[in-house]
Amino acid sequence: MSLSLNHFSIRSLDLEATKDFYTSVLGLKVGPRPEFSFPGYWLYQGSFDDYANAAVHIFGVDTKETSGVSQYLGTRSEPSLQGSGAVDHVAFFATELAEMLSRFKALNIDMRRRDVPGIGLHQIFLNDPNGIVVELNFPFLEKQALDNLEGHV
Repeated sequence: MSLSLNHFSIRSLDLEATKDFYTSVLGLKVGPRPEFSFPGYWLYQGSFDDYANAAVHIFGVDTKETSGVSQYLGTRSEPSLQGSGAVDHVAFFATELAEMLSRFKALNIDMRRRDVPGIGLHQIFLNDPNGIVVELNFPFLEKQALDNLEGHV
């Protein structure tokens, strides 16, 4: 058996800010989405021809409305819509570290950087507008190349 992340879903009280984070910061693209009875976006990391490329599904939540997301997926309390809850983070493999760091700086995105010992990964952790932790895993060779350009050892 082989498993890979298909998508993760976010119930958001601020649909547009959440979409903007994943599109402007991570470079995902808004693509086709089934015609659900509630607002939302499917964000793609590849061709729109394959729904498997819709890595992030965002649902707009109106806490005063009892239809839509609540009828389709069930109700959750407003406090439970913040932070990662029992899920600690969502991780993506990524490339083009230098470009991403420039983008984060231009957008004033707070981040935490780490090197994973022994497995060749450089990690960046950041929070989306809902407080969900997003982890980006870059090949360590990209970090080394960047360090060499910047004069670090």
